[in-house]
Amino acid sequence: MHKSPHKGFSVEFSEHRLYTPGTDPRHIDWRVFGRHDKLYVKQYEEETSMRCYLLLDKSASMGYKSDGPLTKLEYGSFLAATLAYLMAYQHDAAGLITFDNKIRHSVPVRQGASGLRRLMDALENTEPGNETNLSEIFHQLAETIKRRSLLIIISDLFDDPDAVVGALKHFRHKKHDVIVLHTLDPAELTFPFDDVSRIEDMETGREITSDPRAFRTGYLEALATFLETVRGGCLSSQIDYAVAETSMKFDTFLGTYLARRQRLTS
Repeated sequence: MHKSPHKGFSVEFSEHRLYTPGTDPRHIDWRVFGRHDKLYVKQYEEETSMRCYLLLDKSASMGYKSDGPLTKLEYGSFLAATLAYLMAYQHDAAGLITFDNKIRHSVPVRQGASGLRRLMDALENTEPGNETNLSEIFHQLAETIKRRSLLIIISDLFDDPDAVVGALKHFRHKKHDVIVLHTLDPAELTFPFDDVSRIEDMETGREITSDPRAFRTGYLEALATFLETVRGGCLSSQIDYAVAETSMKFDTFLGTYLARRQRLTS
């Protein structure tokens, strides 16, 4: 159990704890006192657990994989499942929202085994969808998620980077804590292609035939600008950012990331 950093009035009763001096006496449960001759206070979910939404991008581009065993969406789903288990172990409350160009599925934030089971069922049935407009979806979610929460975004962020950063800042304006796990295939980071190929945009379906060597340099320069814009925008807004490369074992990635995060926040 740990005390949540989130304050508010919309709370749900969770359990009892012994009264200690300084605790608001309005929360004393006098019926329990009558049975046990000890002072207990009602403890609320807001005191005992963190609220977390896992925001999983299921747009068409997340269905990409190069030589590895997992698509970006499959990798992201494993990340989400592992994080959900960790939060359940800590008695935190987790929910899930999947999206492409619309919000496709929403599992409410819940504690306990039943909430975790619903979240896992939703992840198991997640398939790549349509093209997306990340900034529009993020702005919509910033207005929809009313209570202050931890938001963990799992996405390749393939959209206009300035618009994405602006939408991420909207989450911060609403007082949410935000983590971005920027999920990318190693081929997207290195562009290892040599032969003349037919290249398809997975979200629009548009195809071109080209020699990749002719535009590798331009691609890598554009990628570097894209990554720097997103990383810099997150840093300036106190948003935690990490690249989750799908060639790395997801448990290794999470172990390394969480250890780094703990060092930074301790």
